Amino acid sequence: MMGPCRSGTCRALALLALLFTLRERGCWGLNPSSGDLEKSPHSDPDSWEVLHRHKRSWVWNQFFVLEEFTGNEPLYVGKLHSDLDKGDGKVKYVLTGEGATSIFTIDENTGDIHATKRLDREAQAYYTLAAQAVDRLTNLPVEPRSEFVVKVQDINDNEPKFLDGPYLAGVPEMSPLGTMVVQVAATDADDPTYGNSARVVYSIVHGQPYFSVEPKTGIIRTALPNMDRETRDQYVLVIQAKDMVGQMGGLSGTTSVTVTLTDVNDNPPRFTHKSYQYTVLESLPVKSVVARIKAADADIGSNAEMDYRIMDGDGPGMFNITTDEDTQEGVILLLKPLDFETKSSFSLRIEATNRNIDSNFLSLGPFSDTTSVKVTVEDVNEPPMFSSPLSRMVVSEDARVGTSIGRVSAHDPDTSNSAIRYSIDRNTDLERFFNVDALSGIISTAKPLDREANSVHNLTIFAIESQDPTQIGKGVTLITVTDINDNAPVFAIDYETLLCENARPGQVIQTISAVDKDEPLSGHRFYFALAASAAGNLNFTLRDNKDNTASILTKRGGFRRREQPVYQLPVLIMDSGSPALSSTNTLSVRVCDCDSDGVALSCGAVAYTATGLSTGALLAILGCIITLLVMVLLIVTMRRRRKEPLILEEERDIRENIVRYDDEGGGEEDTEAFDMVTLRNLNVIRDPNVRRDVTPDTPSFFHYPSAPRPPYKSLPDNVVFREFIWERLKDADVDPSAPPYDSLQTYAFEGSGSVAESLSSLESLSTDSDQNYDYLSNWGPRFKKLADLYGNSDGTSVFS
Repeated sequence: MMGPCRSGTCRALALLALLFTLRERGCWGLNPSSGDLEKSPHSDPDSWEVLHRHKRSWVWNQFFVLEEFTGNEPLYVGKLHSDLDKGDGKVKYVLTGEGATSIFTIDENTGDIHATKRLDREAQAYYTLAAQAVDRLTNLPVEPRSEFVVKVQDINDNEPKFLDGPYLAGVPEMSPLGTMVVQVAATDADDPTYGNSARVVYSIVHGQPYFSVEPKTGIIRTALPNMDRETRDQYVLVIQAKDMVGQMGGLSGTTSVTVTLTDVNDNPPRFTHKSYQYTVLESLPVKSVVARIKAADADIGSNAEMDYRIMDGDGPGMFNITTDEDTQEGVILLLKPLDFETKSSFSLRIEATNRNIDSNFLSLGPFSDTTSVKVTVEDVNEPPMFSSPLSRMVVSEDARVGTSIGRVSAHDPDTSNSAIRYSIDRNTDLERFFNVDALSGIISTAKPLDREANSVHNLTIFAIESQDPTQIGKGVTLITVTDINDNAPVFAIDYETLLCENARPGQVIQTISAVDKDEPLSGHRFYFALAASAAGNLNFTLRDNKDNTASILTKRGGFRRREQPVYQLPVLIMDSGSPALSSTNTLSVRVCDCDSDGVALSCGAVAYTATGLSTGALLAILGCIITLLVMVLLIVTMRRRRKEPLILEEERDIRENIVRYDDEGGGEEDTEAFDMVTLRNLNVIRDPNVRRDVTPDTPSFFHYPSAPRPPYKSLPDNVVFREFIWERLKDADVDPSAPPYDSLQTYAFEGSGSVAESLSSLESLSTDSDQNYDYLSNWGPRFKKLADLYGNSDGTSVFS
């Protein structure tokens, strides 16, 4: 048999030793190997009965171990022992299960169990282990495996905790004594079934004398009556929970409870002043805010909501008061226009009343208050006012220019009573049909009126103060133009009348009606008849239907398109106005080929030629062709004509052409090649400014004054020639209309001994020239070539 052995079981161990001796002697018939109780072979077999019940060799008691043991050595838990263990070391003890080897260890020789770690009952209250005795050599079990429990014994090592803290609570102000506020609860993790470690009591540490707490339940109640929120609206309590029933040595925990006093309607509204004064301008628009007043109420929320009303006052219906739901102010509104000249001040009596009154606090009332409000009206410079904001006038459309239609009137409402000047807003009378007299306000016509174009004119009249032109009043005048009979009736539509060739006499071929732009009061009445020129025609007749319509009938039959495809029928239409007006309208009747049902198949003229064109059309086409041919011939002839030169053949310019002469002139001695008289009589040149070497295709837009020239007759021959050449060279230099090329002019009198030297214009740009062409560089890319040729700033010729 195996069981635990503790320090107080020594006697049990001795008893077991005695029983083991008796077992060896076989006195009880116990089989050491099987542990079964057997009969002795020397006993009487009839007097002993074999028992077959197996006896357990393990005897267990529950082990206990104290939590949070703080010793330096492993904590002894207990001892396991098997009765098959003879102490010879053949039996080995093995421990398995929860915490085996990690928390609990066993001495395999002695069976002593120790705890190697500190245990926490709150983490795990008990451990289930399994023990077994095995043969050390064969490692076979000598006894069956069996389980036992190690229970962790509790100590007071956990303080109470408020899991739901900190707490927020509220209680109405003015509550009676003992009103419940909130209940708090603390939890202790220690074993509630063992001792007083988990038995908690509550106490209030901070918050007296306003509140109290019940020790066992944790219910917090008010300790004072009639606490006022307006005096103090929040309290912070500290509640303590202590285990061990509050005894000394117990652990404790605390939490905070914030108690807010909620509002009740225990304060009536009160105006801070018994009277208020406000000033407003008389120009204040209707529905505007005149003033805002507020009655003070110490309560909040719905308990501070108020209703305002005007109890009495002068000027009934002038003002109204409403409550601003956001600010709980009384808003005084203007309902009617103010007029300083009529009434300059108003007195009102206003009452403010709580909207939600608590019957429990009526003794603190009354929950209303009154005050006086005086509203003073301040004068402003107002614009003129029309006696009637809308004036209606009537004028006939045949009224002459300058006819008076009516009069508008306005006055200055201020005490100054300034003079008024009138004008028309021309945006409402763009065509200026009307005028208004600036002083009297009389409206008259400025142009002839046409009712059919515009029957109603909507004018805006300005009334302007003479002293202050910025003050402008506006009035509206509606002018209705009455009708006169000034429009003759005409066809209602453009009629398309078709007449079948097989029409019978007396057949209605068209029904016509008329319209008139005029609108007589009695309505239109039109009269129809054929014009005098068609009254005796043999083809058609007209019948007035007396209902503003007329019917066109045929007088005969047998109409033929070949004879006359279209008939023009003049119809006279007259209205019933005074004076009556009439007009002649032409009705076109086309003759058509119709089927048996009278449906037109084809209308109009019939061609005499089955195919091709008529003779007239062919002649017209031929004439057009001949005209085109003549025009083409004229154009070709004009292009072939040679253009006559504007100067003599001998004076034509040679433009950028190289001319080679194989013969050499004789100089001044050669007088046969050129008429020298022409050079000696240069004064007869009519226009000296015209260049002789360039054909003047483009007119010059610049005119340069020429210097006075001496008469050529008074100069020697060689000087005459030189002056002539220099003048032509100067003309070419200063003329911007000349093309940008050099001209080569041949003079026959040039010879080897000529004192005039070279007459070529290729050296037009010389150092002796006083003309500056640098401005050509500023004329753009089109004049770049000229600028390169003439615009030499250093005066050196590009041809040198």
